[in-house]
Amino acid sequence: MALPKQSEDFPAWYQEVVKQAELAEPSLARGTMVIKPYGYAIWEAIQRAVDDRIKATGHQNLYFPLFIPYRLLEKEAEHVEGFAPEVAVVTHAGGKELEEPLVIRPTSETLIWDTYAKWIQSYRDLPLLYNQWANVVRWELRPRLFLRTTEFLWQEGHTAHETEGEAVAETLRIVDEVYRDAIESVLAIPVRDGRKSAAERFAGAVETYTLEALMRDRKALQAGTSHYLGQNFARAYGVRFLGRDGEMEHAYATSWGVSTRLVGGVIMAHGDDRGLRLPPRLAPIQAVVVPIYRTDEERGEVLRAAEQLVEGLSRVRAHVDDREELRPGFKFNDWELRGVPLRVELGPRDLAAGTATLVRRDTGEKEQASLERAGGRIDELLAEIQEALFADARRFLDDHTFRPESYDELRGLLEDPGGFVVAPWCGSEECETTVKTDTKATIRYLTRERRPVDGRCIVDGRPAREEAAWAVAY
Repeated sequence: MALPKQSEDFPAWYQEVVKQAELAEPSLARGTMVIKPYGYAIWEAIQRAVDDRIKATGHQNLYFPLFIPYRLLEKEAEHVEGFAPEVAVVTHAGGKELEEPLVIRPTSETLIWDTYAKWIQSYRDLPLLYNQWANVVRWELRPRLFLRTTEFLWQEGHTAHETEGEAVAETLRIVDEVYRDAIESVLAIPVRDGRKSAAERFAGAVETYTLEALMRDRKALQAGTSHYLGQNFARAYGVRFLGRDGEMEHAYATSWGVSTRLVGGVIMAHGDDRGLRLPPRLAPIQAVVVPIYRTDEERGEVLRAAEQLVEGLSRVRAHVDDREELRPGFKFNDWELRGVPLRVELGPRDLAAGTATLVRRDTGEKEQASLERAGGRIDELLAEIQEALFADARRFLDDHTFRPESYDELRGLLEDPGGFVVAPWCGSEECETTVKTDTKATIRYLTRERRPVDGRCIVDGRPAREEAAWAVAY
């Protein structure tokens, strides 16, 4: 079945890619999904990239329960208020009503900080640098596979620190050394970084730092966030420690996470009208060998050569498509849909010439390589494709970042062509709401460090306090 064109119906294109590439499908409970093996393999590759970097920065993995006593949420009022519309609560179990309702975790700050109160007694117990891989439940009003589902998979880091400076440094380290590095170098998605406005900030946070990506429909996607929580949760849950000066102090906190939303980001940042285009470092299959033959004798010769070729690709995740019932043309289209970075065509003529045909998924370019040198050339091409996909996405991001001169121009740019629209802002929630009401766009990021800007607010003309980037977002 042919895919819809991105330019004509991007949501339908996305839905069909997820379906036809066998990434995921809706499940029975509203807003939930079944992640199929190919989609889960992509998520596992994202997990590995992020987890390796989390551990390299000194963090350890652990696990906290799915159920949270409701009373814990009530201790941190701002946090509860922020999540109240999304919280799912268990009121009955074991055939009777529970004495105390249990929240199915929308995030774990409350339970973790209640536990940290038992683990932290002295400055010698700090820092706590922990992360967990888990599922969470948030009652989603408008679900979309991978992008917004009632239940999704993620990691959530929760750290405790002796000083404010250490906690802020931790928050930014995660953005730069973990998330940005994984997203740009493995997923090949360029990102903009900055702070969230107060209206967009994580509930209960002092500051939220974000990485924002741009999809091919020119909508923004929040790729990852890291939150400096100050002492809010430590005060709410009584996490105090004996300081170096002999005084009792409250710990400083951070939390941070990325989720299966990144799978959707890979689809929408790189995909084209033929389906996925997976970066080689992320792709479950980096090179697929498609044998071409007419007779049983040719089949045996070609398959033997294909297996020998794959055996020589020690550094490449390669696969021989030996499905007998399917024609080569169908296989070509199938693997293009699934986004395999490189296709290797091998037939009797290739064997006679001692060559193989290499076809890039990103550009469609073909070339001949000798069978003796094919392994080295495949390595080179995969590195080139990784760089090319990132460069292509970077150009798209830069080409769709605008600086309007007037509010009318800001509104027009957000409507068409869309993208990030960067302009001076007075800092008022009223102006932020005005833009959202008029355009559905929100402030995606502010500059990481607060600094004064010249000029006047793009919305109401008052003196600007800082620069903001607006976009319509998922």
